[in-house]
Amino acid sequence: MKQFIHDNFLLENKYAEELYHNYSKNQPIIDYHNHLPPQEILEDKVYNNLTKVWINGDHYKWRAMRTLGVNEKYITGDASDKDKFMQWAKTVPYTMRNPLYHWTHLELTRYFGVTDLLNEKSAERIFESTSEQLSSSDYSCRNLLRKVNAELVCTTEDPIDTLEHHQALAKSDFEIKVSTAFRPDKAILIANDGYNDYMDALGKAADKEISNYQDLKDALRSRIEYFHNNGCRLCDHGLNQISFVGYTDNEVETIFKKKRAGDTLTKDEVLKFETAILLYLSETYHEFGWVQQFHLGALRNNNARMHSILGPDTGWDSIGDYPQAEKLSAFLNALDGKDKLTKTIIYNLNPADNEVMATMIGNFNDGSVKGKVQFGSGWWFLDQKDGMTKQMNALSNMGLISCFIGMLTDSRSFLSFPRHEYFRRLLCNLLGDEIQRGELPKEELEWIGKIVSDISYFNAKEYFNF
Repeated sequence: MKQFIHDNFLLENKYAEELYHNYSKNQPIIDYHNHLPPQEILEDKVYNNLTKVWINGDHYKWRAMRTLGVNEKYITGDASDKDKFMQWAKTVPYTMRNPLYHWTHLELTRYFGVTDLLNEKSAERIFESTSEQLSSSDYSCRNLLRKVNAELVCTTEDPIDTLEHHQALAKSDFEIKVSTAFRPDKAILIANDGYNDYMDALGKAADKEISNYQDLKDALRSRIEYFHNNGCRLCDHGLNQISFVGYTDNEVETIFKKKRAGDTLTKDEVLKFETAILLYLSETYHEFGWVQQFHLGALRNNNARMHSILGPDTGWDSIGDYPQAEKLSAFLNALDGKDKLTKTIIYNLNPADNEVMATMIGNFNDGSVKGKVQFGSGWWFLDQKDGMTKQMNALSNMGLISCFIGMLTDSRSFLSFPRHEYFRRLLCNLLGDEIQRGELPKEELEWIGKIVSDISYFNAKEYFNF
C-alpha cells in the first residue's frame, strides 16, 4: 500500500511530475517573510520534543483543538508537553480537508522520516521517536533550516528592536542568510491603546524625544537607517486596509500633539494621521531601495474575553470584509505620481479580493522592474490548496504568473518550511493539468519548466536585494 505522503503527492499526471521533480523540487528556499525568533537561530537552539517546536505558538493548531473541544489546559495551559501532544494527535484525524492534515504529515515525513498517520494510536510512538531525534544537535534549529535547503530567511522586527541577534548572526559562520523586515505598525495605528507608551519606547530607541510629528518622522527615519545598516531591505505592514484621505501638514501636527496630550481622536483624525505617516514611510522606503509589503484584510482579536487572557496572535482572528480597491489605488497612485513607489507586494486575506488585487498590481507595473508590484501568495487562512490555487488562477488570468515571486511561510515554527514544497506541488499540478488537457503545449514543457523554476526560486532571488 502506497504511503500517504509519497513522491508524487498532489501531482496528478506525468507532466506535473516532470515539472516538479525536474524544475522545482531541488530549488533552494527564499523565505522572505516569517516570524521566526532570531535569538533561537543565533543560539542554534535544540528542542526537547515536538510540542516545543511544533505546537507551542501555532494558533492554527490551537483553533482546531478548541473546535474539537480540547480544554485550554492542553493548548496554552500548564499541561505537560507530552499531554499537549497527545491532545493534538487526537485532533489530527478530525482535521481532514483542513490544510493542517496535509501539513502535519508532510512535516513529520520531511523532518523525521515518519510515514505513519498521526492519531491516538500512533501518538506515543511518534512523540518518543521524534523527541529522541530532536534532542540531537542534528535537529537544532539551524540544522532544521539546512534540511529544507533554505538559502534566506527573513524575520520581522519592530523598529525599537536592537537587532543584536541579527548583528551576531551576520558575524557568525552560519551559511544561511538571516535578515529582517521593518514592521512599524505600532507607530501608524494611533488609535491603539498604549500608543503614547510606544512613542516613548521609539524615542528611546532613536535617542530622540518625540513631542511633535516631525520628531516622529525623524525617529522612524533614524530606525530605518539603523535597520538598513544592519542588512534590512524590506518592510512589512499588517493593516485592515490602506487609509487614504486628504490632510494638511498642520492638521497632522495638531492630531499628533492631541494624541500625545492624551486626548481622544475622531475617526477622521485617525485616518488623516494614518494616511500621512504611511505615505511618509513609503517614500522613505523608496529612497532606501526597499521592498514594501502590505498584508491587508485581517479582522483581529475578535474574542475580547480570550484576548484579555492570552493576548494577540493566539487564534482569535478571522477574515475581514473591508473595502480595499479605491483607497489602495489612491495610495499607490500618490506614490507613483511622485515617482516614489518602491517595489511592492500586496497580500489579501479575503478571497473575494483576489481579482481586485490581481488587477490592481497591473496599474502600477511601469516597465522599470520585472514584476515591480506583486500580488502576494495566499497567506494565513488562504495558504492552503484552494486558497493558493485561486490566487494563482486570478494572477494568471489578469496578470503574468511568470513574474510571480512565489511562496513564504509567514510562520513562527521551524517546521513550517514544507509549505514551500506544498506550494510548488500545487503550482506544478496546476500547469501539468493544463498540459494534459491541451491548454498548454506539451512541446513547450522545457519552457514551462523554466517558468516553474523562476516562480519557485529565481524570481524571488532577483526581486530582493539582500
